[in-house]
Amino acid sequence: MAAAITDTPVLMAAKSHIRNQRPVVIGVSTNDGLGMNAKNLGILLNSKYYYFIPFGQDNPIDKKNSLVAKLEYTIPTIEEALEGKQLQPMIVQY
Repeated sequence: MAAAITDTPVLMAAKSHIRNQRPVVIGVSTNDGLGMNAKNLGILLNSKYYYFIPFGQDNPIDKKNSLVAKLEYTIPTIEEALEGKQLQPMIVQY
């Protein structure tokens, strides 16, 4: 997504939303969010129309680079995104 590659229907739909200046809500779930993928997350965090469900490290001892969204914040994130705002705090303790 950060590299503007459209190799799946989901990415094509997200790019369509961005092209039409509509919000795209992202729920992170990755074992490499604080590793090599941190760069890609940083690009999206600094891009217009992308909004993140608050996320945190789910297991910092065993999976040091892992990030997971707190899905109970999905609806509040969508509501804020429709107003052009990022739900805060975006980085939460798991």
